[in-house]
Amino acid sequence: MNATTADTAPDPGRVVLLTTSHRVAPGLLSWPAWQALRTADRVLCADGAHPQLPYLREAGIRVDETAPTAEELVAVCAGGHTVVVVATGEGEPALTDGLARLAGSGRVPMPDLELLPASYDLPGARLLDLVQVMDRIRAECPWSSQRTHEGLAKYAIEEAYELVEAIEDGDRDELREELGDVLLQVVFHARIAEEDPEAPFSVDDVAGTIVDKLIHRHPHVFGEETATTPEEVREHWLRTKAVEKQRTSVTEGVPLGQPGLALAAKLASRVRTAGLPVPLPAGEGVGYELLALAVRAESEGTDPEAALRAAARTYRDAIREVEG
Repeated sequence: MNATTADTAPDPGRVVLLTTSHRVAPGLLSWPAWQALRTADRVLCADGAHPQLPYLREAGIRVDETAPTAEELVAVCAGGHTVVVVATGEGEPALTDGLARLAGSGRVPMPDLELLPASYDLPGARLLDLVQVMDRIRAECPWSSQRTHEGLAKYAIEEAYELVEAIEDGDRDELREELGDVLLQVVFHARIAEEDPEAPFSVDDVAGTIVDKLIHRHPHVFGEETATTPEEVREHWLRTKAVEKQRTSVTEGVPLGQPGLALAAKLASRVRTAGLPVPLPAGEGVGYELLALAVRAESEGTDPEAALRAAARTYRDAIREVEG
């Protein structure tokens, strides 16, 4: 092609593929998106029920409800026209694949193709998806629809242990998956709680409760208190927690169902923090020896449960080595 032919060739135009997030309220679009919509020669959308359409039309933008093929779209753009395609939730894969095939054929001049995100997910947006998925599973799955708090309790314990194992293994992929399994337990229980006839609450109530607690127990972050060391932070935490709970015993709130070493260490921590002169109970047998070891470990800043697990893992490896 010589320079004269190139100068006289028609402008193939421009296609703007506009994508939006369903996790962001419709109509909250970026400024470049609004500029593209207002200056386009045509705006197309294949989904007549797209949540953005009422807001675009309210803004005075005409949207044609049509699903053009790649060839038809190229023809509309010919002559230097700009066409904005408001993408559906799937992102218009058929159209983009068709444009790619057409470009690869070399048969026609192709318009410029621009992908323009009109809205982005905020941090934590996928949590909304998890809540929606859990709603549907609870309503439609024969197994999940029958679960109760009591029936799910054992799974929360199992998932917590699997999370700990992933942490100890240092496996990042496994850690991400196990965190998701633990999160599922929270969302599942919150979904079941919504159905309680006397005292229902939702996952939003759960989140709101922990947000309020975190803010209240971090006055050095959200208030006028100061803390420059982890020890000072712990003092703030314990002081505000004591005011909230108004417990009559340091043993209140210590779950007795946790593993024995962890239970012993937790009790020892409460005693040490409160400065109570409580001697270890005298007795014979492995139980009292383990209690003394757990208390000693806690006083030295060692988690006895984690220490025993680490030793047990070493023991496991030795067993496997002997087994060949």
